[in-house]
Amino acid sequence: MDTHLLELLPASLSASLPAHKRQTVVDLANALAETAGVVAVVLGGSYARGAARPTSDVDLGIYYYPDAPFRVDAIAQIAQAAAVQPPTVTDFYAWGAWVNGGAWLHTASGKVDFLYRNLEQVTRTIAEAEQGVVHHDYPQQPPYGFYSITYLAETQICLPLFDPAGVIRALKARVEHYPEPLHQRVVNDALWSAEFTLLQARGFAAQGDVYNTAGCLTRVATNLTQVLFALNRCYYMSDKGALQMIDKFALKPDDYAQSLGDILAAPGRDAPTLSRTVAALEDLWRRTVALTNGAYRPKFVMT
Repeated sequence: MDTHLLELLPASLSASLPAHKRQTVVDLANALAETAGVVAVVLGGSYARGAARPTSDVDLGIYYYPDAPFRVDAIAQIAQAAAVQPPTVTDFYAWGAWVNGGAWLHTASGKVDFLYRNLEQVTRTIAEAEQGVVHHDYPQQPPYGFYSITYLAETQICLPLFDPAGVIRALKARVEHYPEPLHQRVVNDALWSAEFTLLQARGFAAQGDVYNTAGCLTRVATNLTQVLFALNRCYYMSDKGALQMIDKFALKPDDYAQSLGDILAAPGRDAPTLSRTVAALEDLWRRTVALTNGAYRPKFVMT
């Protein structure tokens, strides 16, 4: 077993992982570290954030360079050796352009997910974010798609388990502070998208069109959520737990999560009710805009 992993793991994991899961992570991290093409291994997800429940999966990020990747069959052998039932192991990018690929395995200590991460793609995404460039791949992941900011969130919270060249440490230093160009781009683009969507929603609601009104409501909801993460200089990770995180933010409309839940829980079936629901969401949008202290500049004026 790799000695530098033995030195690192107890200090980094003792507060986040129970002992039975910790040993599984030690064993898997060592096996992955010995695999040709694996550049780094990190603990991610809820255990890295300190927000895990007893039933939470353990997420292990496996980093590689695309010009010299690890062999997927080598990852499959590690997964099979640790699993108590046949695991699912995919090729690179089998899960899409951002949720790259990996493995799902059930071990004696619980479920473990392997997540492949292309270091060139992660580094490029961080560099783009520093310039205010964000990608949103809607088909990639339910319910609202995959935002490239997630790569920065993953990098910030992950615990390096195997990082001999220091590549993860270097990336973590780059994402320590939320880039101002990213803040400005997300706030303005997401508020504009919400504003434009609300304009469309009014028309759909007036016609009693439930399908299109409801679609607009959820679209606005995800835009406002992105805005609040950016206003609080917090990297967005995923929709899971997002509202609970917003509840702890300093900058947010009063009772944001409660108000949004009330709006989405019962949008209505007729034109008057749908129109009132859209008006309530527009009020929540206006209260979010007020948090920018005039920094938001709409691309058009709603009437």
